[in-house]
Amino acid sequence: MKKTHRVKSDKDFKAIFDYGKSAANRHFVLYYLDKNYPHYRVGLSVSKKLGNAVVRNNIKRKIRHAFMELSQDIDHKDYVIIARKGVENLDYQAIKKNMIHVFSIAKCYSKKG
Repeated sequence: MKKTHRVKSDKDFKAIFDYGKSAANRHFVLYYLDKNYPHYRVGLSVSKKLGNAVVRNNIKRKIRHAFMELSQDIDHKDYVIIARKGVENLDYQAIKKNMIHVFSIAKCYSKKG
């Protein structure tokens, strides 16, 4: 994922949490905020409660990969994806399915093509 497509600063995270909207399902919480960028930006949050660094990085890698596959069908906004307890037990296909579900709830996903 390109650096321009990441949300990294505390200021950006805080703006998304304070002024954005949210949607959730059993495995993810999604915060999203409209911005004037020609592309999306995404930030990830995986709690230490989900496992050690190896487990958390594995979860983030799967989420990033699923997001990249879905990126053509996702609106251009700022997103923060928070992983909930239980996501560490899911395989890649289940993570992708749950991400489609949470983006659909937020009305930010539209299958193109």
